[in-house]
Amino acid sequence: MKAYISSAITISPQKTFKNPLFLDEVEVYTDNRLTCIEPDYSEAIDPRLIRRMSRIIKMSVASALACLKEAAVAIPDAIVTGTAYGCLEDTSVFLSNMIEYSEEPITPTAFVQSTHNTIGAQVALLIKCRQYNNTFVSGGASFENALLDAMMLLAENDNSNVLVGGMDEITDMSHIVLSRMGLYKRKPASNLDLFKTASKGTINGEGAAFFLLANKPSSRDLACVDAVTTFYKPTDITETANYIKTFLTTRAINCSDIDLLITGNNGDTKNDEIYAQIQTSVLADIPSVNYKHLCGEYPTSTAFAVWLGSNIIKNNAIPDALNFKPISKSKINKVLIYNHYQNTYHSLILLSSC
Repeated sequence: MKAYISSAITISPQKTFKNPLFLDEVEVYTDNRLTCIEPDYSEAIDPRLIRRMSRIIKMSVASALACLKEAAVAIPDAIVTGTAYGCLEDTSVFLSNMIEYSEEPITPTAFVQSTHNTIGAQVALLIKCRQYNNTFVSGGASFENALLDAMMLLAENDNSNVLVGGMDEITDMSHIVLSRMGLYKRKPASNLDLFKTASKGTINGEGAAFFLLANKPSSRDLACVDAVTTFYKPTDITETANYIKTFLTTRAINCSDIDLLITGNNGDTKNDEIYAQIQTSVLADIPSVNYKHLCGEYPTSTAFAVWLGSNIIKNNAIPDALNFKPISKSKINKVLIYNHYQNTYHSLILLSSC
């Protein structure tokens, strides 16, 4: 069953939040860490509540409320979120307090707000939504699993719309830890030059994106989610290619039917080699773009990719920020998103025009 994207809102390292101009201006970073451009939260959230919210909660709540407002929906039939890291800032505060006070009883606020489902719960409390509420914590497949759950709710139940989101944040501590594991580039360079030189490591990223999915079309729809699938730890490139072939074959789709491929290239030599091999075999000759030079690498970055793909379809235009050469097709009808996170979590998301 198709799911219609009624609205899509994201807070990212680019000027994307409620910006009517689609990536018309690119933010340039010369560090290995891209942090979100945050709006004035007082316009969307009660100022009395803001001071009690951590950064990721504020970003997510603001995105969710703006998404509902844009779709003209007060209370959705369900809220589904996906996050790999959860509320890292609150987790760090809680653990630091435990150490500082020698594991004596401390205020529970930081602990309560450190859980992964805090974001979905905060949104539900603010809009008084007492419907289905679920959070997926599945590493690099967290957002995809949330998207799958939302689509199944629309297909199997009486739900007419579902609010679904994906979010993860950077904290100083998490950046230090992941940098020590060799995930990020050691030398500073412009994010716009991410794919120009082959080297080890990528750039850290973060973001919060929400979508309102509906089971019936409307005049405001951006695009449709036709299908979502994930696969875990393929043994080699042949197995990866077979998964992709099966995904396309079972849906009677040829490569020629796909107008644009959005890949998860992130500038890391080992990571990008997988995309290079796939694009010379099973997904050959499909025009493609990368997106992680705009948002960085993080487990739920595909939420940004879905926002990007749905807007490309809606506007029938590919932003200059993607450094893409014009294609011969006059209409962009189908967009395929292929991403893998550390060659462990692989996913395919198929979008189409409504």
